Amino acid sequence: MLWLSEILIQNPTLESFDQLIEKVHDGARQGERFFRMDIKPPYRDTPEDWELQLESAFNGVIK
Repeated sequence: MLWLSEILIQNPTLESFDQLIEKVHDGARQGERFFRMDIKPPYRDTPEDWELQLESAFNGVIK
């Protein structure tokens, strides 16, 4: 299972929401089957619909 908090902990050099989307997408490509959003991303450019965008990135809808 891929946890949003683990992505953030393991990648402290991420600086934007777009970079986070890439990491979520990478996790899905590496075979993770489930994704949980247990924390809100701390980035200044985090959009209001951040949950939808991250879920879409995990499911491969957006790149």
